[in-house]
Amino acid sequence: MTMDDDELVRSAHQGDAEAFQHLLERHYDTAYRVAYRFTRHMEDAEDIAQDICLVLARKIGTFRGGSRFSTWLYRIVINACRDHVRRQKSTDTLQANYALFREQAMADAAHDAARQDWLSEAIAVLEPKLKETAILVLAEDLSHGEAAAALGCAESTVSWRMHEVRKALKTLVDEFDD
Repeated sequence: MTMDDDELVRSAHQGDAEAFQHLLERHYDTAYRVAYRFTRHMEDAEDIAQDICLVLARKIGTFRGGSRFSTWLYRIVINACRDHVRRQKSTDTLQANYALFREQAMADAAHDAARQDWLSEAIAVLEPKLKETAILVLAEDLSHGEAAAALGCAESTVSWRMHEVRKALKTLVDEFDD
């Protein structure tokens, strides 16, 4: 099927299960990837991505086409990730996961992979709004405008947040070098 997202959404909204399936197949990896980057857990990311599939089945009719489907999807994924974080049990779980991540990052011998792990780790400790902005701009390579649309804020807010992210990363680099 070679329909674009808008055509698939229209068909899915009209009850075309095959169009909805193609839409899910096309965007599942994106939902999983963002959820994984947000949670840093494969199981949590899988759960969130599966939940997104169910949410899309219920919400596909609410997509009005005022933005790209992918922008709308990013917003749904970020909201699902936010909800997931709110439901997490305790900071002990987060600390255990952070320690596991540090061990994994330290075991990685490749310089490029170690740099990427360091960046992911640094992003993980940012405050939530900076974290979600950094994930969309740095990891997903969205423009500030696209990230703003996905996050439901002004583009200038995304630019300010990215300025704050760069300052925080510089501070972490300076601390690492000392």
